[in-house]
Amino acid sequence: MIQAQIRIMPKAGILDPQGQTVLRALASLGFEAAHACRVGRFVTLDFQGVGQAEVEVEVAQICKRLLVNPNIESWSASYLTLPDPAPAVADA
Repeated sequence: MIQAQIRIMPKAGILDPQGQTVLRALASLGFEAAHACRVGRFVTLDFQGVGQAEVEVEVAQICKRLLVNPNIESWSASYLTLPDPAPAVADA
């Protein structure tokens, strides 16, 4: 099984109101050292029965067609090879 780990972030220069809200909240809680915050998304997708090259092509299409707004977001992905899940055991 291959797990795609996809990181989606606002592009540089794009206003990040969530990041600004988090930064203000950190300051109000006494965490003064933090001086910048960007809030994004982290998505994992598990693929079975296909090779990494095919997974990379599919992830690119998934990001382009569904997950990412290319006008304001960028994305990157890393891939892990995981053991296949054990088959479910039926109750007898």
